This record gives sequence, structure tokens and C-alpha cells, in this order.
Amino acid sequence: MEVTNSIKYVGVDDTTLDYFESQYPMEEEVGISYNSYVILDDKIAIMDTVDKRCSDEWLKNVDDVLEGKTPDYLIVQHLEPDHSGTIQALVEKFPNMEIVCSAKAKAMMPQFFEFDISKVKGVAEGETLELGSHTLQFMMAPMVHWPEVMVTYDQCDKVLFSADGFGTFGAIKNNIPWEQEASHYYLNIVGKYGASVQGLLKKAAALDIVMICPLHGPVLKDDLSFYINKYNIWSSYEPEIDGILVCHASAHGNTKKAAEDFAEELKAAGAKVKVLDLCREDVSEAVEKCFQYKKIVLAAITYDGALFPAMQDLIYHLSIKNFQNRTIGIIENGSWGPIAGKKMREQLETMKDVTVLEQQVTLKTKVHDENKAQFEELKKALLA
Repeated sequence: MEVTNSIKYVGVDDTTLDYFESQYPMEEEVGISYNSYVILDDKIAIMDTVDKRCSDEWLKNVDDVLEGKTPDYLIVQHLEPDHSGTIQALVEKFPNMEIVCSAKAKAMMPQFFEFDISKVKGVAEGETLELGSHTLQFMMAPMVHWPEVMVTYDQCDKVLFSADGFGTFGAIKNNIPWEQEASHYYLNIVGKYGASVQGLLKKAAALDIVMICPLHGPVLKDDLSFYINKYNIWSSYEPEIDGILVCHASAHGNTKKAAEDFAEELKAAGAKVKVLDLCREDVSEAVEKCFQYKKIVLAAITYDGALFPAMQDLIYHLSIKNFQNRTIGIIENGSWGPIAGKKMREQLETMKDVTVLEQQVTLKTKVHDENKAQFEELKKALLA
């Protein structure tokens, strides 16, 4: 695939991976792409490699573009194995090629590879590399989402090679719209590091960018303000949807019914509402939706004197992803000793700018007449 006249796409699609990072389910109709690019100029630069799962296909793609030429540089923007998995093979194939990366990446490389570190050049913020017509400008992007990350701006074609920034789940050949999988990817992979992303966006704002080439997902062209605005919202922890997300974790169905009936009451009152069954929804999908909605209702049972695992898993993942700036209502259930609300509240109140409403519903097995007033008070608080 041609990105520009002199920038060629040599990445590969992976639709056989079952779990990305061994935790995010990958259906075949979605998949993932490992993106890599070759800049052809007086000097030739390869932009990143791919996961070792796809080494053979990628090396063939590179050979087809090089047409017998030898690359002068390998630009390493990110050392995570899905992008660096073929570096060792490329170094063995082209032993005179120079590797260019951040100073932090250079220091980390001996952890990953077995080659002479003298062939690696660590670059600093703003440093440039002349290829001929193309000048590559390097900008550090630490903790987007590893500490060694840098991005690269091609001053000639005005292309930003954005590492994992602006990446998304979805194989290129599946032609999935960027926005369908981008928030799922960002909020689970990069979401914790909003401040770092904000720093990168400020650097990018000073550049004349006409195209963004991420390490996952489609090359972004045309209305770049759309993608940049999405990243600004996500990295600022601002909700995208002015509505209420109702998440329930129910063993035998009573809490599920209570949550679903309450959701219908909220809808009848004019709220935009979505309901998630945490026992059947992958936690990464639930994390994405929690970041998207302005207000959330968490409904869970007490289990083994603690919190039901599906709800505990969601709250844990929200915590490690730096979840913040939301309002949450609680519905708890327990046939003889309901403490799920206490457990949820203790964890949620440690999160930044998370408001846990005082109004709480406590069920004993199922909804009884005495709960109607509690539901009414919680509804008023959520709609206020």
C-alpha cells in the first residue's frame, strides 16, 4: 500500500490472534494490524517492525518494497513486542543498518535483543535525521504508553508516525471504521496515561500534519481534527455521552432484574441509558463504556462476604486505568448480610474526582416495597 509516493506501507494483519496482550479478545472479523512503513529516499528508513507471529510475511513485504536495496536505518518508536518482535531478524538480515530510537529505548534494548548495542543511536527531543528530501524530526512521548516511546514527524510529506497513539483494534483488510474500535483500544491500552497524551497533543499542535500513521489500524487522512478531538476528550477524562450506564453483576437474576427495571425507569424519565451484564460482557468493553458515560450505576451482590467477582473485576480495571471525573450510584444485594455497597464505595472513593452518591439501594434477595423509595431517591440524584 502506498501512503505517499515515497512512503510505503509494509505492515501485516493478524486475524488468528485469540487475545491481544493475552487479555483483550480478538474476533477474526476484527483482528489487529501491526503497522510498519518504509521511507524511500537517498537513505532508506524502515519505521518499526512487527510481532514475531508475522515475521515472515513482514520480511517479504519489506523485500518487495526494497527491490534489492539495503535499508540505512531502522527507526524504533516503541519496544513493545508487537512492534519490535522482528528487530533481531532484521538486524541479522541487514547487519550494517543503523537503529535509531530514544535514549531510553537504547538503554532497554539489551533486555530484548542480542546484538551489538553500538549499532544503536539514541536521539533526543527535536533531533533530526536527514534522508535526502525527507527530514525526520523526533519527539519524545514517554508513557504513551511505555517510557521509551517517541514519535516521528516527516517534514517533507508532513506525516506524523504516532507510535501507539491514534491506534485501534481492527485488521486493515477488515476495513473497520476508526471510531468503532479506537476508543476500545485507547481506553484499555493507553487510557491510564491521559496527562502524557495531553503532552503529546500539545507537541503535535505545533506541527503541520496532513496524515497520521499509527502502529495499529488505518492511516488517518482528511479531517484530522476529528481524531485529535477524540483523543483530547479521552485523555482529558471527559465523558462523551451525557447519559447513564447501568452495570449489573447478578448470580441468580434478582439483581439483574432490579437493575434492568431501574434502567427502564431512568429511560421513562428522559435519560439516555445503556445496560451492561458484567457476567457476560468482556471487562474491556465495560471499561470502555464506563469512560464514555457521564454517570454510572453499579448493581452487584454480596458474595463470600465480599463483592461479586465480575463487579470486583470491573472496579479493579477502572482503578488501574486512572478512571476519574464521574458520578456513580450504587445498588447492592445480599440475602442475609449485604455489604457489596460498602465494598464498592470503599474502592470508588479512592479514585480521583469520582462522586459516589449517598443515595443507595439495598436489596435483600429481591426488590421489596420498602425499596421503592430508595430507587426513587437514587433516580432523583442521578437525574439532578
